[in-house]
Amino acid sequence: MILGDVIGTVTSTVKHGSLAGRRLLLVRPVTPEGEPSGETEIALDSVDAGIGDRVLVNREGRSAEAILGADGIPVRSVITAVVDEVVSGGLVAYRKGDAP
Repeated sequence: MILGDVIGTVTSTVKHGSLAGRRLLLVRPVTPEGEPSGETEIALDSVDAGIGDRVLVNREGRSAEAILGADGIPVRSVITAVVDEVVSGGLVAYRKGDAP
């Protein structure tokens, strides 16, 4: 599981049937302090996240099936939570709503 920031959306008019009605979001991995820490990826939204949200992303296909309740869904990354606060080393590294 990783922390990430939602930075965009993906629109697809034709996609696998198991993805019908599901939102795809662009997520940039970040450190607890919010520094970019990897390549941007597409993740399936399961919690109604939006652009600007810090989120938890599960990056395991089989877990995605369990979270979404869909066997054989072609998904590796699923947004599983919108983060309210991150505490690292006893200090608040991120709090939703605080200015960056």
